[in-house]
Amino acid sequence: MKNGERLIETPQGELATGERSTRNRVARSILDHGPSTVADLAQRLGLTQAAVRRHLDALVADDVVAPREQRVYGTRTRGRPAKVFALTDCGRDAFDQSYDSLAVDALRWIAQSAGGGEQGDAAVAAFARARLAAQAETYRKAVDEAAPAERTEALAKALTADGYAATAKSAPGPHSGEQLCQHHCPVAHVAEQFPQLCEAETEVFSRLLGTHVQRLATIAHGDGVCTTFIPRSASTAQTDTSASASTAGRNPA
Repeated sequence: MKNGERLIETPQGELATGERSTRNRVARSILDHGPSTVADLAQRLGLTQAAVRRHLDALVADDVVAPREQRVYGTRTRGRPAKVFALTDCGRDAFDQSYDSLAVDALRWIAQSAGGGEQGDAAVAAFARARLAAQAETYRKAVDEAAPAERTEALAKALTADGYAATAKSAPGPHSGEQLCQHHCPVAHVAEQFPQLCEAETEVFSRLLGTHVQRLATIAHGDGVCTTFIPRSASTAQTDTSASASTAGRNPA
């Protein structure tokens, strides 16, 4: 079964199949597109806002989604930010994930076997880079075949094929660039304990796109979406990629 094909089962056994199916569509839309407003969901799903609110109320009650203030990147506009709904950890667990306690135990063993501390961290980082090496080759083919202006979009499509529900869009604010958004992370719970996974992924993005990139947010650290900023300016192409890794997997201050 592919990521997200499992229905979210709610405790209310009396729910009709149609209600449960629509509710699952609402949750899946949030998974694919990230934290969403009622209006966003209504437009995407072809439902009335009243119907969306009813399903969201049920999903909130079942701890599948939770309301939060919309996160704004760049200059904040006047007025109160719109309320958005994001998947909770419980909600993400309802979709197929490619991690389990074995992965956490294995990484912990690697760190301890290497001596713990900085040596242990370095060993986990080496594992993370090796793990991504094979995936990176698949992504590289997609990126290299795309026109320069379409490479971020090509990378997003390749990531989506791997279950990351990724999109690319123009970045808001005064800086010219794009945002690569991953609305799903198959290893989010593992990365929460081992940020080296996020750091290795950011390094791969930088190498594939040939430019410095900056990780703005990650699902593993409480954000609704993994967001990576890619500048359009070619002048940053030779920037040391270690700078991008220094903030990978960690929320900005």
